[in-house]
Amino acid sequence: MNALPSLPPRLAAGLAALWLAGCATLQASQPPSYQTDAQWALLPIVNNTETPQAGLRAESITYALLQAQGLAGLRRYPADLNPETLFEPAERKVLANALDWAKREGVRYAVTGAVDEWRYKVGMDGEPAVGVSLSVIEVETGRTVWSGVGGKTGWSRESLAGVGQKLIGSLLEKAKLPQR
Repeated sequence: MNALPSLPPRLAAGLAALWLAGCATLQASQPPSYQTDAQWALLPIVNNTETPQAGLRAESITYALLQAQGLAGLRRYPADLNPETLFEPAERKVLANALDWAKREGVRYAVTGAVDEWRYKVGMDGEPAVGVSLSVIEVETGRTVWSGVGGKTGWSRESLAGVGQKLIGSLLEKAKLPQR
């Protein structure tokens, strides 16, 4: 006698997909109506982790995803404004300097954020774990017009960058940025 009931193939496939997706938590504010012809910039993503250069890794992924989602003309703050090195993490003043740069350049909106977790968990499986917060700032006023935060763990065979890309992509989808 079979102790487990048989599941329809579609239901079994759906449950397997959910199980394989890993665990994720996302929360985001309602996105505003963005000015469609506005200039956008990516500002520093602050590294709040013990992982060297996690903020720069998240910036690289965010920049590529913003462009892939159609945010044309996206500008990046000058690299010399972010002194983050392998042994010397960036400070909040880097963000203030980059925001000043964006104001001088006539940028309307800027994407920024923080990395709070970027590591492989300790243990037998060593799952990748990522925690990121992103914000859209109206540069002229410094007001945050959208924000989102999320955490995601992957499975032991997934890469940390892959889990980060999925999480950042999910957050950016919730921001509903204008497509050009």
